[in-house]
Amino acid sequence: MPTLDVPEERLRKFKYRGKDASMRRQQRMVVSLELRKARKDEQTLKRRNIIDSCLDLASEKPATGMPGSLTLGDIIKGVNSSDPVLCFQATQAARKMLSRERNPPLKLVVEAGLIPRLVEFLKSSLYPCLQFEAAWALTNIASGTSEQTRAVVEGGAVQPLVGLLSSPSVTVSEQAVWALGNIAGDGPEFRDIVISSNAIPHLLALISSTIPITFLRNITWTLSNLCRNKNPYPCEKAVKQMLPVLFYLLQHQDSEILSDTCWALSYLTDGCNERIGQVVNTGVLPRLVELMTSSELSVLTPSLRTVGNIVTGTDQQTQMAIDAGMLKVLPQLLKHAKPAIQKEAAWALSNVAAGPRQHIQQLIAHDILPPLVALLKNGEFKVQKEAVWTVANFTTGANLDQLIQLVHSGVLEPLVNLLTVPDVKIVLIILDVFTYILQAAEKLSEKENLCLLIEELGGIDRIEALQLHENHQIGQTALNIIEKHFGEEEDEGIILLDQLLDQDNEFRNASQKTSKAPRLLHQPPNTQG
Repeated sequence: MPTLDVPEERLRKFKYRGKDASMRRQQRMVVSLELRKARKDEQTLKRRNIIDSCLDLASEKPATGMPGSLTLGDIIKGVNSSDPVLCFQATQAARKMLSRERNPPLKLVVEAGLIPRLVEFLKSSLYPCLQFEAAWALTNIASGTSEQTRAVVEGGAVQPLVGLLSSPSVTVSEQAVWALGNIAGDGPEFRDIVISSNAIPHLLALISSTIPITFLRNITWTLSNLCRNKNPYPCEKAVKQMLPVLFYLLQHQDSEILSDTCWALSYLTDGCNERIGQVVNTGVLPRLVELMTSSELSVLTPSLRTVGNIVTGTDQQTQMAIDAGMLKVLPQLLKHAKPAIQKEAAWALSNVAAGPRQHIQQLIAHDILPPLVALLKNGEFKVQKEAVWTVANFTTGANLDQLIQLVHSGVLEPLVNLLTVPDVKIVLIILDVFTYILQAAEKLSEKENLCLLIEELGGIDRIEALQLHENHQIGQTALNIIEKHFGEEEDEGIILLDQLLDQDNEFRNASQKTSKAPRLLHQPPNTQG
């Protein structure tokens, strides 16, 4: 197929063409941020332990010698006491204060200087009740702003918390897992501090067939936070430590564990081909594709995201996803009731379509085109945009037979209708699609029939109107299409008209005759626009 001159910015939108691996995923940054926003909100609620009814080693013990409700001043005095009982009571009061569902005084507690004493209490192995209350309080402080999390880290909490992962008390150990998850989830800096403190082997050692489900959920969530964030990504050693356990957790039936495991894998595949390869080589793809059929959105979304990330990789990695059955599932996801899932499925499809022709042929074989055309016709605009990218990738990589099948699928009508959208980039992509298809029809000596079809769909009128578009590139592209593919018959009509006028007006001179020739509709738009 002939190659169009496509601006560098738009070449970045394709899987391989005109860009390196570091740019390959930037096209999906908006998608990632949008889909992960809901996830981040969910984790925020989860990060602060506000459930006062959970297994509490000592919350039911009477607070002897202390008033029922302590002020912050009482708490400061109590935690600095040499009496372990008073320390426990003050720490428990601080924890309860920090566990308020609304407006917990995180800032006040940090400014009061309580963190160093709470960290000291983590080391009080003779008093597991005190360790538990201190770990819970630090968990909730670390759930706050990055500044508050930093105060916990710089207060020296990470290493003692890692030590508590080996506590004989399951409740203490679980609270330490939660606190480390909050710290790791704040960003790559603190994540790497947790990793360098040797937390991963201790976390993995906690996993067994007899572990309580709530504990396993917390471990899985913490592991997902250890996989999160890039610039930099988690170190290769850490990833290699976690991947076998993530594969194990992916076989679980609990939806929360599956959700966090899939998110962990989605973070690990949101990188270069080598990182994608690390995940794919564990054999997770068949299970991920199976989870793409889940009725639970919390599982479907991250499993689809992970597979979508994988098909941004090499052709071989994409083929592995196809072999695992992703193309059998995607047609149904394109019809999903949730537009966010339709959009994510169309994104994944666009990257398959950006591959070699055998991948495009497999799209056709799995009857992907009808639901894709349906999205172009009836989907929300954010979904239609992804569908347009799929068609664009398909068009630029397809052979002539595949392009014929694309046209026969009915794709031209919705593309014509989308020429009126206010999105410059999408309009340019659609015009390029028309250019490719018209060039292919010319090779097959079918251009006249295709031009008639486009005219019947109102396409010529819309492309002509785009010549006057305020965006110069759209105007010029539309002009080029009209002049190259729709101008011959009109040129002939103008010549005939001029001949008739010559006969009627033999006195008209050559300059006057020339002034009749230009096609006013086809003048380029005002370049100042």
